[in-house]
Amino acid sequence: MGAYLAYILPMFRIRRIYDTTLSLDREAIAAAQTILSEQFQLLSREEIEELPGLLADPMAHGFRTILFVADVRARIQGFALLMHFPDLRFCYLDYISVPKAMTSRGLGGVLYERVRREARALKSSGLFLECLPDDPALCSDPAVLAQNRARLRFYERYGARPITGTAYETPLSPGGECPPYLVLDSLGSSRPLPGRRARAIVRAVLERKYRGVCPPEYVDMVVRSFPDGPVALRPPRYAEPRFEPLARRVVGPDQRIALVVNDRHEIHHVHERGYVEAPVRVSRILEQLRRTGLFEEVRPRRFPDARIKEVHDADYVDYLKRVCLRIPAGRSVYPYVFPIRNQAKPPRELPVRAGYYCIDTFTPLNPNAWLAARRGADCALTAAASVASGQRLAYALIRPPGHHAERRAFGGFCYLNNSALAAQHLSALGRVAVLDLDYHHGNGTQNIFYARADVLTVSIHGHPSFAYPYFSGFRDETGEGPGLGFNRNFPLQERVDGAMYRNVLARALDAVQDFAPDFLVLALGLDPAKGDPTGTWSLSARDFQANGRMVGELGRPTVVIQEGGYRTRSLGPNARHFFQGLWDGAFAR
Repeated sequence: MGAYLAYILPMFRIRRIYDTTLSLDREAIAAAQTILSEQFQLLSREEIEELPGLLADPMAHGFRTILFVADVRARIQGFALLMHFPDLRFCYLDYISVPKAMTSRGLGGVLYERVRREARALKSSGLFLECLPDDPALCSDPAVLAQNRARLRFYERYGARPITGTAYETPLSPGGECPPYLVLDSLGSSRPLPGRRARAIVRAVLERKYRGVCPPEYVDMVVRSFPDGPVALRPPRYAEPRFEPLARRVVGPDQRIALVVNDRHEIHHVHERGYVEAPVRVSRILEQLRRTGLFEEVRPRRFPDARIKEVHDADYVDYLKRVCLRIPAGRSVYPYVFPIRNQAKPPRELPVRAGYYCIDTFTPLNPNAWLAARRGADCALTAAASVASGQRLAYALIRPPGHHAERRAFGGFCYLNNSALAAQHLSALGRVAVLDLDYHHGNGTQNIFYARADVLTVSIHGHPSFAYPYFSGFRDETGEGPGLGFNRNFPLQERVDGAMYRNVLARALDAVQDFAPDFLVLALGLDPAKGDPTGTWSLSARDFQANGRMVGELGRPTVVIQEGGYRTRSLGPNARHFFQGLWDGAFAR
């Protein structure tokens, strides 16, 4: 019983472990178990070994288990274990600890602050914990007494103090030594805790956390000792709190969205033929996202062409690179010959051969098209790598888009399929679902994964009878071979409002939930917005926020890849509202 302090070293990060999907998370859980066995020798082996199961089935015991670890130079040097009781809206801090060899350098404070932020985000009325007593009448060992005083002094700095005037300190066995105090951190609230509510919370702690340990008559005796009036906290004994009350919305580093921006997208700027895929799209989105405090920008990493060729045919990638870099600067080539009658013998001239690899006549080839698209692919892979390394949410803000690029074809302003690249990267670690929310069908992503069962592709889009690309996205396209049943299309009518869209999104998310993916790749189109020049639907900023929240509530590690969206006036606000909803759904539960 009890919560304990932890310690700090330089170059660390605090992150939450959600499940056992990633190998680095499994290693972190094992490290926390090792620390538990070292520091809490009264814990049984069975109690320690149940930790992965508690994370996999978080409500099995009537509370959600939340694990935070302190990662110091890729080694776990501390952890905090928090219990969330959603039905009673409170949190209980079970353990904070470090390995025996560590010395105190402040990591306990960092871990505890992260725990407090989580409790506040969960709308908890308070954070409860146990701490051994600093009263010589309850604890006779001078050395233990000194340790207890140090711990209580630490918690007092945050305003957390023992609850007084109750029988909580009654030993389970007569004559027991050092029974714990129940300590309450009100998380900066000045509102007192009513006795009736305290009784419900104490009963939940004793019956759920200490299931099978506390006899029913003991539980009843302790619960009855809490009076009807406000719960009394012991006056500060060591120091007045010196930490500011928690802000309503504080985003910790582990809760920020990794933002990877294509820093070379502006070189691809085509003016002719009504090309609406313009550089201003990125700047309008970026200026709004930077106001939210939800993002942490990450520089794109360079990945080899071999990673691109995992989703695109090698001859297609080599052709695209060669032809683009051979076209004179300032000139664009548009496909105008489509050799469908003899695909075995493509035209000799590279510009003429464009139609051999293209699905339309308005997507140009030029040197900057390849350079911008190639950097966008690096951004998508960097975002996927961020999630693979433990980040919960990542966003690749890139142009040109990618979801119309097939295994061996470009079109629809798309050259390389960024969503498919992210999904392929994550598929090495587990099952992946790709959810495409662009107004237009993601024919390229469907084409790439159509015969695979490890990647589910789901798309909501305008019906191909009136919406680009016209030849794919029908409801009866469900996959082939091993992939049969792993492709789902939801083609919609020309006029769709936010409520209609959410009804269909709920069905699409049910399909994703049934697939039980380890990761989600979200192809985010902002072209379902009212007034978009390429669409016919009428979603508002509030609709995008509601959609984002629904996706976030799936609770999956998610990579968002920017696809379409061309009404520059509303692009930024719609993106900001979507990500606020996504963050709320993922973290503010």
